[in-house]
Amino acid sequence: MMFDPMYLLFIAPGLALSLWASWRVKKSFNKYSKIRTARGMTGAEAAAELLRGAGISDVKIVRHSGMLSDHYNPVNKTLALSEPVYDSDSIAAVGVATHEAGHAIQHARNYAPLWIRSMLVPTANIGSTIGYLVMTFGLFLASTNLVLAGAVLFSAVLLFQIVTLPVEFDASNRAKALILDYGIVTAQERQGVDRVLNAAALTYVAAAISTLLTLLYFLMRSGLLGGRRD
Repeated sequence: MMFDPMYLLFIAPGLALSLWASWRVKKSFNKYSKIRTARGMTGAEAAAELLRGAGISDVKIVRHSGMLSDHYNPVNKTLALSEPVYDSDSIAAVGVATHEAGHAIQHARNYAPLWIRSMLVPTANIGSTIGYLVMTFGLFLASTNLVLAGAVLFSAVLLFQIVTLPVEFDASNRAKALILDYGIVTAQERQGVDRVLNAAALTYVAAAISTLLTLLYFLMRSGLLGGRRD
C-alpha cells in the first residue's frame, strides 16, 4: 500500500508531542543529575527509605542495565534501578527511584489501576502488533470488517495507555509527598524532582494521544468514522 499523506497529517501532532516530551525528559534528567541532594542519599537508598516507611520489606532493589530503564515488577516484587539512578545521589536519581518505589507502594496497597494495567499487558502486546497489521491490510483490501477487527485489537493498546496515566501520576504524587515527609530532599530540591517526574509523565500522555490519532486515522480512512472511504 502506497504511503498516504493523510496518515502523516493525522500522526504529526502526536509525533511532535512525543518528540518534545522525550526532549524534556532528557533535558530535565541531565540537568538535575548534576545536582546532588543535601542529604546525599542515593537513588537506591531513597527508594529503600520509602519502602521502609510504608512497611514494605519483601521488595528487592536491584541494579539494571540501560539508561532510564527503571521499573517495578509486581510479579517478582523487584524494583530495578538503572545504574545512573541506583548509585547517584542527584535530585534526578532520587526522583526516578522514589517514583518506582511509588509503584511498589501501589502494589502493596492494592491500587486498582495498577492491577488493571497488569491484566491488560498481554492483550495490549497483541493489539500493538497484530491490531495494526490487521487494520493496514483491511485498508489495502478495502475491507471495513477487517479494519474494524483490527481496530478492536488496537483499542486494547489505547485502553492500556489510558489506565497507565493514573498509575504513573499517582506513583509520582506519592513520591513527591513522601520524599518531603521523610526529609530525603528539601523543599527547593523537590522542585527539581517535580520537573523530572512531570516531564516523564508527559511521555505517557503523548503515547496515548499518538495511539488515539492512529486509531482515528484508520477508522476515518476506512469510512467507519466520518463517512465513506475515498
